[in-house]
Amino acid sequence: MKKIGLLLGMFFLLASNVMASNWKAGHVVMIAFDGWGAYSVPKAEIPNIRQLMSEGCYTLKKRSVLPSSSAINWASMFNGAGTEIHGYTEWNSQTPEIPSRVVNKHGVFPTIYSLLDEQCPLAETGCLAEWEGIKYLIDSLAVDYWGLSVNYEEQPQRLCEMAEEYIKSKKPIFVSICFDQLDHVGHADGHDTPSYYNKLNELDAYVGRIIKVLKEIGIYDDTVIIVTADHGGINKGHGGKTLQEMEVPFIISGKNIRSGGEFKESMMQFDTAATIAYALGLKQPQVWIGRPMVQVFENK
Repeated sequence: MKKIGLLLGMFFLLASNVMASNWKAGHVVMIAFDGWGAYSVPKAEIPNIRQLMSEGCYTLKKRSVLPSSSAINWASMFNGAGTEIHGYTEWNSQTPEIPSRVVNKHGVFPTIYSLLDEQCPLAETGCLAEWEGIKYLIDSLAVDYWGLSVNYEEQPQRLCEMAEEYIKSKKPIFVSICFDQLDHVGHADGHDTPSYYNKLNELDAYVGRIIKVLKEIGIYDDTVIIVTADHGGINKGHGGKTLQEMEVPFIISGKNIRSGGEFKESMMQFDTAATIAYALGLKQPQVWIGRPMVQVFENK
């Protein structure tokens, strides 16, 4: 029995070493803000995000897919494809309105979590969010940990606290942390308003806390950090075709990421999943149309 256990242990160690040889980093942490328009970045304080921008690469011109609303773009962010292929077409879609072009063993369109589940089954993965709608878009059967923070109006720090606890305890290979608060302020008080920037500054502080945890547990130097969004907004809404609604930031920093500043290449929402897959050495399915932003990596 001991010999079998030893052999299995050696097998998994060898397998993990082979996988790691293709990886650009041992961990990817994606922090995403619902309703964060790129137009706001030059006007906001956000010191922690600016530090990531100065140490890594970024664009303020990543475009959402249309319509520029939530479920559609969260799906594209995780699914590596656009509306016409994954089939989620409404702001609150829970199942595709158009049949997905391809489905996986769980009966859903393949997501970044699906790829990790199939290609690196031992990898710990998590998704934490303030909007329950996210869980319908990620292939929840492929995720090791799903955490929902409710009532964030009264407990705005709760999602950050949950993320800190989860990262400390599990050191996930990939985790996405999805904040809904900025979108809520955009709808209630308006985008590009003092309230909007106050909330954005609060969210920046949470980014700083998550970075601090990564350093405390000793994985910061082996981590790629992404900060991005699903869509922007104008006045008190979104879903339209203005650049205020469609252009969102994409910031990437950390292990094997160049200190290249702003990159000029075109980026779409579905390129996010492709870039995460590239960082973790995953093979994309043919149905994905996302392109990894290989230019931001030092060792391509």
